[in-house]
Amino acid sequence: MSKITLYVGLDYHQRAVQVCVMNGRGEILVNTVARNVAEEVVAAAAAAGARVEAGIEACTGAANLADELLKLGWHVRLAHPGYVQRLKQSPDKHDWGDARLLADLIRVNYLPTVWLAPVDLRDLRYVVRYRQQLVMQRRSAKQRVRAILRDQRLTGPGNPWTIAWREWLEQKAPLLPQSRWVLQHLLGQLDQLKKEISEVERHLQELTLGDPLVQRLLKLRGIGLVTAVTIRAEIGQADRFQSGKQLSRFCGVSPRNASSGERQADAGLIKAGNPQLRAALIEAAHRLKHFDPRWEAFAKRLSTRGKPYCVIIAAIANRWVRWLYHQMKTVSA
Repeated sequence: MSKITLYVGLDYHQRAVQVCVMNGRGEILVNTVARNVAEEVVAAAAAAGARVEAGIEACTGAANLADELLKLGWHVRLAHPGYVQRLKQSPDKHDWGDARLLADLIRVNYLPTVWLAPVDLRDLRYVVRYRQQLVMQRRSAKQRVRAILRDQRLTGPGNPWTIAWREWLEQKAPLLPQSRWVLQHLLGQLDQLKKEISEVERHLQELTLGDPLVQRLLKLRGIGLVTAVTIRAEIGQADRFQSGKQLSRFCGVSPRNASSGERQADAGLIKAGNPQLRAALIEAAHRLKHFDPRWEAFAKRLSTRGKPYCVIIAAIANRWVRWLYHQMKTVSA
């Protein structure tokens, strides 16, 4: 005899979780609060002996709770919070209603889901995103140095941040006394950040030595360690996408359709996806244009048609990601 299926909506908070249990007819059996502990959530649902289909909005900590509930025998899906918000039929906001909505969406199989990445992949993301945070700190420090120089109308020899330019900045630039003091501290931060970024990159290299996808990506033209590990951490598995076009849209390098009636038009790239992943792919497209004959020829064809340089780079990124989809599918996760 098959088990009864119950549908559970979980409105997640750091200390507590609102648990709404609904049967197949849409009747609310339980809608109560439990501590943010997997065993207590299961106990609050009072669904012993039933098959549980649960949904929880994707947010900080939700994936960890979902993993624990999966181990306890529940079937758990992460919901896209933005789409769930649009599906609400009331402007009111309360935990009771949010949990009820999630349970009802699961019941009618209309829950807008996002991928629950494996634990090891989520762990890799901490390192990849930590490196990006350090890079952003380095960029901020450099911008502050350049702001001091612009304020005092100073320009150094050659291009900024070369060895000669850095020597001029430290020894010859006629800076005011206090701005010199600030600049020395900023340069010290830059030196420290350079060491930390190098250390993180060495750790990433050691961490992904046995990863078949990263090693496959490193063999491609124009793809370095940072691009490879970013693709691995943020995309994860290609088989969760149905096509290369879907993967490209996920990465934010696909044009957004803005057609209406007889008007057919694009509206630039899709403003979606992880910004770090999108930036890494655009940077890779710049390198592919110069180092890979296939994409160099593609860029020339677009250039002869009068396409702007930024459009050409975006088109290379879009086509390359679609091609990459088929390469990734042949590599085991």
